[in-house]
Amino acid sequence: MTSLLIPGLWGQVYGCGNAPLNSGVISGSDAPAGMWPWQASIHRSGSHVCGGSLISNQWVLTAAHCFPNDSPTGLTVYLGGQNQGGSNPNQQERTVALIHSHPLNDLALVVLSAPLILNNYIQPVCLADSSSTFHNGTESWVTGLRNAAGVLQQVRVPVVGNRQCICLHGSNSITDNMMCAADLSDVTQACLGDSGAPLVVKQGSAWVQAGIAIRCGGAGVPGVYTRISHYVDWINLQGVTPGYVSFLSPGEDTSDLNVTLCGHDPLGRSPWQASIHRSGNHVCGGSLISSQWVLTAAHCFPK
Repeated sequence: MTSLLIPGLWGQVYGCGNAPLNSGVISGSDAPAGMWPWQASIHRSGSHVCGGSLISNQWVLTAAHCFPNDSPTGLTVYLGGQNQGGSNPNQQERTVALIHSHPLNDLALVVLSAPLILNNYIQPVCLADSSSTFHNGTESWVTGLRNAAGVLQQVRVPVVGNRQCICLHGSNSITDNMMCAADLSDVTQACLGDSGAPLVVKQGSAWVQAGIAIRCGGAGVPGVYTRISHYVDWINLQGVTPGYVSFLSPGEDTSDLNVTLCGHDPLGRSPWQASIHRSGNHVCGGSLISSQWVLTAAHCFPK
């Protein structure tokens, strides 16, 4: 996969990742018109069901679980819209011709019935190529339309390293094919990006999609995204030719590597189980939560 080496010209060369109306000042929750010109809204029988991202003038990337089967019947995709009920003068719509769902993981490609007319309000996003790395704390953004007002929302969600994400989710369901992101201090944004919504970062002058929203977070728990850089070969095999950019976080992800990986039980014997003794006798149980800390009940220690 080719990576561009000329700073500031990624979008111009690849024909992707350009957002002419994005001022670069991202704050608040409602997104101005044209801020995220690749944002797609996928409808079934007239109702919004998932988000997605435009990656060429006729292809949209989203989550596979948005489609109970690969039938395009009743599906319409909208680009250039800002809300689900009001005026959308920049909006274009297309029915769905084909759906290509990954056989094992949560991503899908939607082929539109006809190409879109690209303009300031409708542009494809670049995709992270296979060499991309996203360290803990990488500044990223997620956008989505699934909210009470039906207005396109935007929020900053720093990347959360996979080791930390596994611990926060309390399970081993986070794989290398996924990535996590959230501002863990802000519990209100956990499900801002609906299923299929793009998680994007900025490289030079171009916006690059790193992930696809597949699982909501919660209070202190990050949202989970399909890691696009692991699926470059599969995406290319479907016949689409998106633009790719290598997004490289410098150095090693030391802040995530320093997280004590938790929740692993390779022998099926609860290796976090602790036994607390007083004067040689067991008095309480507990659980190891780091290399030097044990969690237990306060009444185990009379004052």
